[in-house]
Amino acid sequence: MPDAVARRTGTARLVFNLVAFEAGWAACVLGGSLVGAAVAGAILAAHLRWLARPREWRWLVGFALLGLVVDGGLALFGGFTFTETPLVFGLLPAWLWLLWPLFATLLHHSLAWLWSRPWLAALGGAIGGPLSYYAGAELAGVTLAPWLLPAQALVWAGLCLWLCGRVGNRDTRSSVHG
Repeated sequence: MPDAVARRTGTARLVFNLVAFEAGWAACVLGGSLVGAAVAGAILAAHLRWLARPREWRWLVGFALLGLVVDGGLALFGGFTFTETPLVFGLLPAWLWLLWPLFATLLHHSLAWLWSRPWLAALGGAIGGPLSYYAGAELAGVTLAPWLLPAQALVWAGLCLWLCGRVGNRDTRSSVHG
């Protein structure tokens, strides 16, 4: 009986993690920077309180910084045309930047299964990354340069392969739910 309860609890945590990310994505893309900041802040706080593993906060901070580098760099090269005034270092609207730490909440939880499958992870990154940017741009009124989605496919495929080496190795040595 305890194993069945643990499985249900683990599954519920994974579903909560995935649903929270999707809610945060929608709030950021549809609600803009103010709504996105409020909802993402609440999701990140709840994640750190109830789901995060020890020191997982470093992944959230790291991905926030990575988002500034990746999307900020792509913005500097003209990859995005925003209708709202960018707020984060004059490069990105906060809602776009907040998607990065929200994605990081999935690494050790809902996406943990993926990091032991490098080619599937790379394929998922190459397809899912650009699709997320395309859908977000359509919903938020952001214009994307013609070269941006192929560049995003390369960025996200490479990022997911890197995560296989970093997260996959750690999660195979310890519980992904802990």
